[in-house]
Amino acid sequence: MTGAVNKIPGSDLVARSLRSVWHPCTQMQHHETLPLIPVSHGRGAWLYDTDGQRYLDAISSWWVNMFGHANPRINSALRSQLDMLEHAMLAGFTHEPVVQLSEQLAARTNHVLGHCFYASDGASAVEIALKMSFHSWRNNGLSDKREFVCLKGSYHGETIGALAVTDVPIFRDAYDAMLQHAHVVMSPDARAARDGETAADVARRAAAALETLLQERSKHIAALIVEPLVQCATGMAMYDPVYLQEVRALCDKYQVHLIADEIAVGCGRTGTFFACEQAAVWPDFLCLSKGISGGYLPLSLVMTRDEIYQSFYHGDVTRGFLHSHSYTGNPLACRAALATLAIFEEDDVINANRLRAARLTEALAPLAAHPQVSNFRQRGMIWAFDAVIDNAEAASTFSRRFFTTALEHELLLRPIGSTVYLMPPYILNNEEIDGLAARTQTVFEKVMRG
Repeated sequence: MTGAVNKIPGSDLVARSLRSVWHPCTQMQHHETLPLIPVSHGRGAWLYDTDGQRYLDAISSWWVNMFGHANPRINSALRSQLDMLEHAMLAGFTHEPVVQLSEQLAARTNHVLGHCFYASDGASAVEIALKMSFHSWRNNGLSDKREFVCLKGSYHGETIGALAVTDVPIFRDAYDAMLQHAHVVMSPDARAARDGETAADVARRAAAALETLLQERSKHIAALIVEPLVQCATGMAMYDPVYLQEVRALCDKYQVHLIADEIAVGCGRTGTFFACEQAAVWPDFLCLSKGISGGYLPLSLVMTRDEIYQSFYHGDVTRGFLHSHSYTGNPLACRAALATLAIFEEDDVINANRLRAARLTEALAPLAAHPQVSNFRQRGMIWAFDAVIDNAEAASTFSRRFFTTALEHELLLRPIGSTVYLMPPYILNNEEIDGLAARTQTVFEKVMRG
C-alpha cells in the first residue's frame, strides 16, 4: 500500500470534527448515537478509517467516484497539471484543459450541444440552466416566459433556484417562503403503474398530464427540468425512455426549453454516457457534475444548443450571460475530468459495465425475491429496492439503522428513507460484486428483524 496514512486517533478526529465541522445533510444531534467515521485513506472501491477498518464504497461517495479512490491514472494527470497551472480566471483568459474538455463533451453529443459554461457543483449548474433559459427567452422578446416545470418528487439541488424546482419536502419545506413556486407535474415513475399498465404506459400518461399544463401555460413557461431515466433523491424512481421522447416533442410543440439534469445520472451511470442517449433525444440544456471529475474535484457545467448561445451574442452587454464563479473552469478539475474521459475510452467502460451490471443483478436475485422487498429495479449501474415495513416507527429509523448495520459489515450504504440503493464505482471485481450482494442481503435481513 502506498501513500500517506492518517495516524490521528479516530476518537480524537471525530471529537474535533463534531466541535468544528457542520456536516452536510445531517441533523447533527443524531451523531450523539450515529457513528461518524474518521476516514484515513481510500484505495480502489474501499475507504479505510483511522483504525484500519475498511468499507466498500457502494454509493460512490455520494455518486461521484467513478473509478475508485486514489486512481493512479487520475493522480498522474493531476500531478502533471500541478506543475503547469493550478488556476486562472476564465473571464478574459482560457487554457488547454477547459478547451479540451468542452470539445470532447460536445463531440459526445455529435455537436448538438456545446458552449460549455462551468461552475463547481450540481446546484450551481441547475441555477445556470434556469437563468439561461429565462434570459434567452427575454433576449428573444418573450419575457413573459419565466415559469418552470418539474416532476413530482424531483430533486435538483439546494440553492434557492434549484430548490424552486425541487419537490422533496424535507429539503424544500423549510425555505418555501423564499422560493418562486414551480409547476409540479406527474412523475413517470414506473412504480405508479396501474393494473395492466407497463412502464411505457405510465410514461405516456405522465406526458399527457404535462401537455395539459402546457396547453394552459406555455406562453409563460420557460423550461421543463427532468432527471433523465432515474429520479435519484426521491428514492431512485426509474422510468421508461419513451417519456423523454414524448416531452422532447411537447417542448418543441409548445416552445418550452427542456433541461436535462444529468448531474447524478450522466457519465455512464444509467448504461450510456448520457442518459438522454437511451431516448435518442437531446435537451436544450444538459447539466453535468458529480462523476465528471471522477470524484476528485468540484466541477459542474451546462451544455446548450447554439441557438441559445446566439441569443446572448450581442454588442449590448446586458444581453450577455453575466454569471460567474471564482473557480469557473478550474484547470485541475478539468484535467481530472479529461483523465476520467480517457479511462472511459481506454477501458471501454460502457460495455464493461454491462457485464458488471449483469453479474451484480444476478448476485442480488435472492434479495430481490425476499418477501419484504418490493420494486426491485435496475438501470445501468444503479440498483434499488423498497423495504416493506408495516411499523411507522421502524420505517422512520430504517435508514439510520441500515447505515449503521452496513458499516458493521464493511459496507457504505445510505438508504433514502425505506429505499435501499447501490451505486458502486465502475471498478468492482467479481469477488467485490459477490461480496456486496451477499452483505447487502445480510444487512437487510438483520435490520428487518429489528
